[in-house]
Amino acid sequence: MQQPLTQNVTLDARRLLCPLPVIRVQKAIQQLQTDDTLTVLATDPGVLYDIPAWCRIHGHTVLTIEQTKQEIHIKIHVNSS
Repeated sequence: MQQPLTQNVTLDARRLLCPLPVIRVQKAIQQLQTDDTLTVLATDPGVLYDIPAWCRIHGHTVLTIEQTKQEIHIKIHVNSS
């Protein structure tokens, strides 16, 4: 049996302030399928708390969070809703 294809999508939320990054994540995930991944690029430090909290509430999994001086990258696994 052939495995379904999954997407790895990147969302550029840099220079957006709360709540816009979370709103953009929600809209992006609505367009994705179960087992796809979404990588969020952001500059607002609030996403370090807001996006993981949103994922917990909506049943998605934060795979990684990487932070540099200028950017934050959050990789999300889309679970079935």
